[in-house]
Amino acid sequence: MNFLRNKYARIVTVILILQGIVFYAVALRAENAPPTSPLASLPVDIAGWQMLKEFKIDQDTQDVLKADDTLNRIYVNPARDASAFLFIAFFKTQRYGQAPHSPKNCLPGNGYEPIESGTIPVAVPGRAEPIRINRYLTARGDEKSVTLYWYQSHDRVIAGEFSAKLWLIADSIRYHRSDTSLVKIVVPVRDNDAGAATKTAVEFVKAVFSPLARQLPT
Repeated sequence: MNFLRNKYARIVTVILILQGIVFYAVALRAENAPPTSPLASLPVDIAGWQMLKEFKIDQDTQDVLKADDTLNRIYVNPARDASAFLFIAFFKTQRYGQAPHSPKNCLPGNGYEPIESGTIPVAVPGRAEPIRINRYLTARGDEKSVTLYWYQSHDRVIAGEFSAKLWLIADSIRYHRSDTSLVKIVVPVRDNDAGAATKTAVEFVKAVFSPLARQLPT
């Protein structure tokens, strides 16, 4: 009964019920899976940011993610005095249990303690209005990092997990599509200066957003 009195628990329950109804209703319809190109073709030089290293995701992690394509790289900025980790997971469909794993769940599960959580606006090229994305400050031992992340579907940027579910339902009905991507950028905090790490992460978002938008299906 306490569960039912919780506002957010009721919202989640309603969303899950609606999602189940919609997916059942459209299950017999062919899904319009968009054409895609490999994430690995994302440029290694992005507005002066150079790829420093690319990491292969091990099979155990792939089995948990269930993503159709992934990218995991480190880029260094033009001044070569800061770096940013870029992770992307692309899902062609979410009909059969595949879905992005929220960093708010994954990071604490890997030992990162949340310190601050919220959203920030970022003005990016090609957009009349700033996009709104998540900012997550975490610590593991003495190490801190700033994580910026969002969900991207059909050229739409979504910060909230609930909003992503609602758009998933709408797109499944209107377009017979359930593809989406999780984009995550992580910058280590140096000298306990989370503001500087956030600035670096935002600069990388501004650099990578347009090439990434061309890479992902619209």
